[in-house]
Amino acid sequence: MEGAVIVLETWGKGPMSQMSECGGVWPCTPLPGTHSDSWPASKTEGFLDNRNAGYSRAWRHSQDPSIESFWAFRVLGSQLRIPHTEVLMFPQARPGLQRQKRDWVIPPIRVPENERGPFPKKLVQIKSNRDKATKIIYSITGQGADTPPNGIFTIEAKTGWMMVTQPLDREDIDKYHLFSHAVSENGRPVEEPMEIIITVTDQNDNKPQFTQELFRGSVLEGALPGTSVMQVTATDADDAIETYNGVIAYSILNQEPKEPHPQMFTIHRATGAISVIASGLDRERVREYTLTLQAADLDGEGLTTTASAVIEIVDTNDNAPVFDPRTYTVAVPENEAGREVQRLTVTDTDEVNTAAWQAVYTIVRGNEGGFFTITTDRETNEGILRTAKGLDFEVRMVVGYRIGNDPAGWLEIHPENGIVTAKAQLDREAVFVKNNTYPAIVLAVDNGTPPATGTGTLLLTLLDVNDNGPEPDPREITVCNQNPVPQVLTISDKDLPPNTSPFRAELIHGSGMSWAAEMDSKGETLTLKLMEPLKKDIYQVYLRLFDNQNKDQLTVLKAEVCNCEGHAEKCPEERLPVLGVPIILAILGAILALLIILLLLLLFVRRRKVVKEPLLLPEDDTRDNVFYYGEEGGGEEDQDYDLSQLHRGLEARPEVIVRNDVVPTLLPAPQYRPRPANPDEIGNFIDENLKAADTDPTAPPYDSLLVFDYEGSGSEAASLSSLNSSASDQDQDYDYLNDWGGRFRKLADMYGGGEDE
Repeated sequence: MEGAVIVLETWGKGPMSQMSECGGVWPCTPLPGTHSDSWPASKTEGFLDNRNAGYSRAWRHSQDPSIESFWAFRVLGSQLRIPHTEVLMFPQARPGLQRQKRDWVIPPIRVPENERGPFPKKLVQIKSNRDKATKIIYSITGQGADTPPNGIFTIEAKTGWMMVTQPLDREDIDKYHLFSHAVSENGRPVEEPMEIIITVTDQNDNKPQFTQELFRGSVLEGALPGTSVMQVTATDADDAIETYNGVIAYSILNQEPKEPHPQMFTIHRATGAISVIASGLDRERVREYTLTLQAADLDGEGLTTTASAVIEIVDTNDNAPVFDPRTYTVAVPENEAGREVQRLTVTDTDEVNTAAWQAVYTIVRGNEGGFFTITTDRETNEGILRTAKGLDFEVRMVVGYRIGNDPAGWLEIHPENGIVTAKAQLDREAVFVKNNTYPAIVLAVDNGTPPATGTGTLLLTLLDVNDNGPEPDPREITVCNQNPVPQVLTISDKDLPPNTSPFRAELIHGSGMSWAAEMDSKGETLTLKLMEPLKKDIYQVYLRLFDNQNKDQLTVLKAEVCNCEGHAEKCPEERLPVLGVPIILAILGAILALLIILLLLLLFVRRRKVVKEPLLLPEDDTRDNVFYYGEEGGGEEDQDYDLSQLHRGLEARPEVIVRNDVVPTLLPAPQYRPRPANPDEIGNFIDENLKAADTDPTAPPYDSLLVFDYEGSGSEAASLSSLNSSASDQDQDYDYLNDWGGRFRKLADMYGGGEDE
């Protein structure tokens, strides 16, 4: 908004065009006969933020009464200046006897408090436009003039200068309402009384005051950051609406103690609400905190005052009681009930004589028979153990034993005497054994109701025996067949000394012909060498290793021999031979010759002469004895077939054919039950009608034969069983099939016994 020009309001009746030549542009040069005043930024309300605005300028033309006021505002800073209007004119009344309403409102006169003087000090001159026609006598009335406090404001009767006679205190009276009067020498009023409001502007002459010198609050221990604790309040007699003189900002200057963090609390700058900002509140470490608070006006930049706030940390049940001591040995006489056996002592760091400190004792285990009771002494917080009934020394508990956890399943325990034995071979090198120790859990169970169980851990230390032979590492090697680099193998043994190194090695099964094995001086490392060049392949090297106690182990090494020289981690890839140009041309020529041969063979097959059979069969064709059962009509007229054999009996076809695929009319229809009126009978109604529909003989599909066509009354042969058939194919004469041509030659060979032609 810096440099902006705002026309706020105009006073009087003059047109805007008759105002200053500034034309609404700031800054500008005043016209001759004008003067400059500073006005508060509150005049810009609605346009500028009062807190951010500075002061404004007003140019008034004193020679031309038609130009009443022109306001232009500009942000200049944070200081508010006080207006100083030199002359206040009585408002002009309109002609006529009737009293008219004022045309304008006189602005309030702002006077700062605590001015140093000298006094009396001129404030404003009150004048009437009729002072040229008659002599005017001025006077003022109201609070501070002729009513208490009297004499603060005076006016010179002849000149109209209004003056203040002493410093003002805004905190005592912030606004004075006066009336100025203008009368002639004979005492007749020449002007209507004009109201004058004198506003005392604030100075930052009061520092904030806390409502209490010591504030007290509390918060639970372990409270999370953001938890509200308390609120402090400070007041300031200065103005907090139009200035920052009464705007208070709160802060924390110090915290004691500074544990576990120097800033455990924070205070809201504007409201004074104190809350937790860090975690770690522990009553057992710090019971209360003392905060030094500060309140500063001018929004934290002015006068300050301090106060203290004590915050008590309220205990919560965050500490469990601890037995001290944890074990007691007590002798109790038998057959005596209600006897005090022992007082148990616990320590609890929670606050004493609170619910979090009071202990509640319970017997967890060992009192399955109900022989003891325990109560709490409310004064000492001790647990009192007493006998609930008489104890019998002669009654003993029977304890049994069993295995609780046996990871490898090696052990078993006698259920009565608890003797542990091995049921499987123990292996020190097994994965279940750590540092030569095998752990197992043993349970002891009594015969009480319910049975009580005790748990014990059994640690078995396994001694080493020489049951493992030496092993080489690695088991697979790669060597070159030209100037090979010796392969170094590390020998290890799972056993313990002296069943380990030094080791010995020998090659067996013919491996020593091509390989050589040599141990180092310590007998822990083996060097394997290729003694003769071998072709590229994978070989097996049989290596027998011996430990210090001559325990041997045979290991078959996988050795890959490569066509290379020196050291090789893996065999290099061999390139495929590149075919020469003559070989490629020979292959292409062979392929072309093969294609030509195939083409000639195809042409030869297609030109082969095909022997065609005659279209007409010979006259002695005996196929007229074979019936075509798929023929459903008369066939062609030139066929010499006896159609009467197929349609025998058509003459006996009845004129009227009874249809059997219709609803039977002679069977009675079922009786269906009508729908009942009672809704409860709907279920029975559906079941009964469903059964009737299922057994209805008149409902489709009908249980009858469907006639699709009439094919005659019958045939000469009653059934196929009347056909004459021989006992075997040997009795049949199939030689006539040879006369039927090549298509029946296969059948003739199968049944006629003829030979292939």
